[in-house]
Formats: sequence, structure tokens, C-alpha cells
Amino acid sequence: MDFRVLQTFMVAATTENFHQTAEALFIAQPTVSQHIRQLEKELGIKLFERVGKRVRLTAAGKRYLPHAKGLLQQWHNSMEDLQAWRQGYREKLQLAVSPIIARARFSHLLHRYTKLYPDVDISIKIVDSVEIGPLVQNGQADLGLTRMVPGEFQLSTYLLYEDPIVFAVPHSGGDMEAPLPDWEQEVQSNRLLTHNHPGYWDELLLLLRQRGLSLRTMAVSQVDITKRFIEDGLGVSFLPRTAVDRDLFENRFIELPTPGLVLPKVASYLLVPKAGISEPAQHFMEILHSLYPPMPLVLPGDGHRK
Repeated sequence: MDFRVLQTFMVAATTENFHQTAEALFIAQPTVSQHIRQLEKELGIKLFERVGKRVRLTAAGKRYLPHAKGLLQQWHNSMEDLQAWRQGYREKLQLAVSPIIARARFSHLLHRYTKLYPDVDISIKIVDSVEIGPLVQNGQADLGLTRMVPGEFQLSTYLLYEDPIVFAVPHSGGDMEAPLPDWEQEVQSNRLLTHNHPGYWDELLLLLRQRGLSLRTMAVSQVDITKRFIEDGLGVSFLPRTAVDRDLFENRFIELPTPGLVLPKVASYLLVPKAGISEPAQHFMEILHSLYPPMPLVLPGDGHRK
């Protein structure tokens, strides 16, 4: 089967318009029609029906669509594997990593791994922590580095390290020797940027309100955007220290102490499929173990859960 024909079918199924399909694939519209006729002839079924100036999948076309996706994905995977082999790679390692871990400590880990195992082709998916468990469980990633304990029971979860939460406010640019502002006043006089990290915000907001503090909040789902908003004077926030270490060092932010308020800690975890792992994944775990011993196993609902 000509995979260009499958690609044409996939795009046409999305656009429901042969003219748009031709533009997207940089081919002539008659070629699109020819590809669809060729595929319909090979399959012995009608894939599209015309509705005005557009087309839509028939019932048979809808049934074939996931099979076409699978065939194209296998073809792309085979090409990537062959290209990696040509480049000297002999094994593969697929990692799913949360953005905070990737920014904070991941580069040093990758430097060590690639130096020891230069023949491993590494693929890294940067995704939110909630997505990492399913990726590892479904085999789309060999290992996961996440900021939350997953709900999937087919995974083993190991605690790597804990990260303290700090109260970050914009740097005023004034006298470095001047006394720090009162943290409670800063919380109440600025908008509090929340829910930029999984795991601690609901508990922390409850503690703040129990102190009788009047809060104006804004949920911002990404740490990087939260940091930009703080720097631009749009608010303040409680963030993991590893996420703001450089900002504190470069005097973009100030870390205010919070006397009377015990701030939580957040943890980073390694996710490993219970069914077994490849040799490259085992080597990656060995490097992690050398950096963060002894990597205790975390069970769902135990005291390490954040």
C-alpha cells in the first residue's frame, strides 16, 4: 500500500474538503481524488460521500479511520527507528517528564546518561504530571518523572527528592538592606496566583483562610506563566524552590519568610512499570539511584503522597 494514499485519506477525513486537503499536502486536487479512489478500490468500500461542496466519512470510512492511523504510525515509527540506527543508535529510551523536573534538575541527569550510554536514542515527552502515569502504563514511555503519585496500579512509584515551597514576590529594586515586607500584608494586598502546581494548593489556601486572611486569587496553570506574572507585578505566589532558584539568585524575586505558617513540601517521583523495563531504562534508574539514594518505594495513600 502507498502510504501517501493513507496520508491523503487521513487529512481528508480531518478537513472534509478535498481542496483544503490538496493545499495541506501541497498536491493537486485531482491527485487527492485519485488517491481516495485508489484506496477505495483496494479496500472495496466507499470511504467518503459528498455533501454539497464538502465530503464526509461514510460509516465504513469511520470504521477504517483508526486502522489507517495505526498503519501510518507504524510506518513513521519504522522510519524513525531506521534513521536512529543509521545515526549509530542501538537502543531506545522513552521518558515522560513533568515541566518542573525538566527545568530544575533534568539536564545534569541527561548529561551523565548520554556520556555513559552514547548509543541510546533518547525521546523525551514533557507533559503535565497527571498525564505521566497513563503514558508509562500504556508503554508510551519507559519511565516517568512526575510531581504526583499516580493512580495506576500497574506502576511502581519511587520517591526521588522533596522540594520546599517558598513565598515569592517581585523584587522592588530598592535598598537591599531594607527590612523585608510582612508576608501576610503581601498576600492580602496582591493577587495570589494559584494552582500552578499539582498537589498543595487546596490545602495551602485552607490554611491561609483559617488565619483570617482576605485573598484575591487567580488560577494560573503553568509555573512559567506564574513567574512571568510575578515579575510583571501582576501578583505573588507560593512556588517550589527549584522552580525559582535562578530568579531568586538574579534578584528578580524575593523569598519572604512566613512566620506562623508552615509551608508544605512537594515531592518528585520515578514511575516504573511493574511488568519490567528495558536495559536502557535500568541504566537510567541506576544513575537516579546514585543521585537520590535510596529511592524508597511509595505506596498509594502513604505518608509521602503530596
